[in-house]
Amino acid sequence: MLRALVFSLFAAAAQPATAQDCAVELVLAMDVSRSVDAAEFGLIRHGTAEAFRRAEIIELVGWLPGGVIATVTQWSGADQQMQAIGWRHLSGPESLGTFADEIDAMTRHFRFELTAPGEALAHAGSLHDSAPMACRRRVIDIAGDGIRNTGRDTAATADAIAADGVTINGLVVRGDTPDPLDFYHTEIKRGALAFIEVSDGYDDFPRAMFRKLLRELTPSVSALPAIRRYE
Repeated sequence: MLRALVFSLFAAAAQPATAQDCAVELVLAMDVSRSVDAAEFGLIRHGTAEAFRRAEIIELVGWLPGGVIATVTQWSGADQQMQAIGWRHLSGPESLGTFADEIDAMTRHFRFELTAPGEALAHAGSLHDSAPMACRRRVIDIAGDGIRNTGRDTAATADAIAADGVTINGLVVRGDTPDPLDFYHTEIKRGALAFIEVSDGYDDFPRAMFRKLLRELTPSVSALPAIRRYE
């Protein structure tokens, strides 16, 4: 059914590129706070890598005018954010496969720290300034399993980023107390056609990440122009 969805949307992508060089700037922000143990980090890392190896994602990216540029960050407490993988241009099987391999080999940079999604969003938003090319849509994909317990106000940070034309989507891993789902809906999800994908525990993370990428990279969505604050 997912492959049928992808192919039904290909026609929307078969259009000339505009002044921008690619379809989507995608920042993948991964929670590595103390609530994420070593096995769960492995599921995050491998599940994300496998999503980029899926045939549906490879075909979808291949149809997007100019492809996609993507980067990966890791985040935890107020002073723990790092760009773990720099910007990569994804346009076909080889580049997607290399990116997936980089994610699979990625080292964890933080552990045993608190959860500061507002700081994670501020860091992720700043990375768009260093993007190597201009894209029609800018998206932050933030994944986590808990609510804020340190750092700047999450909703205010998300509002400021969205006001500059960035879409913020969330991938919520459920299972913690309090349940983070409402927090992600009210404090994080922002921007045009933003959404929250839900993972039922970490074992479900690979499926949720794959579905999230399909939704973020769907041609009919990716072709929509973002309205930036000063345009």
